[in-house]
Amino acid sequence: MGEFFNPEKGIWAWLSTLVDVCGLSILWVFLCLPVFTIGPATAALYHTVVKCVRRRESGAFGVYFRSFRSNFETGLWAGIIAIPAAALLFGGHFVVRWYGTRLGGAAYVLYVAYYFALVLPAGMLCWLFPLLGRFDCRVKELFRTAFQLTLAHLPSTVVVVLLTGQTALFCIEQWWPVLFMPAVAVLLISLFFERIFQRYSPELACEEGEEQEE
Repeated sequence: MGEFFNPEKGIWAWLSTLVDVCGLSILWVFLCLPVFTIGPATAALYHTVVKCVRRRESGAFGVYFRSFRSNFETGLWAGIIAIPAAALLFGGHFVVRWYGTRLGGAAYVLYVAYYFALVLPAGMLCWLFPLLGRFDCRVKELFRTAFQLTLAHLPSTVVVVLLTGQTALFCIEQWWPVLFMPAVAVLLISLFFERIFQRYSPELACEEGEEQEE
């Protein structure tokens, strides 16, 4: 009977995780509303999901706000650079798609080529803020490392880009997935990124090993 009421086990642990997933997703959406805060908000979400959802550490909201504050300046400048670039690239995608689907022929070939070419900049964006959430980086170093990881781990990058794109589309088409999908998507992305991060950071590999032993 004591096990049933233990807050760290059984149904209570799952309920706690569910509260964290929904609460962090809603908090992330709220902090992204000013747009220019998307960077630190996303870095904090990735960091907190890895620590508190994936590894079951307590105090998810405190961890989130501490990460948000510590990464605010770098995330802000990275977002100011990345968000207009992303808007331009994806706006170009819709223009090229419009011409490609209506004119066909060479215009359609150009659309397909542009679609595949988006993998690199979209991949950089997917790497950018998880990197910031897990490592202490300056803006220039952050973009350089994101570009290097995009090329060095292209298969994982493609999967994460597709996952991110489908999640965004799902949340745009329906309003209710925003209550939980941001944290769920980040959790799935961390399955790819944490494995890669541990190759370059012995500290993260040791941290993962300690969590598994516990």
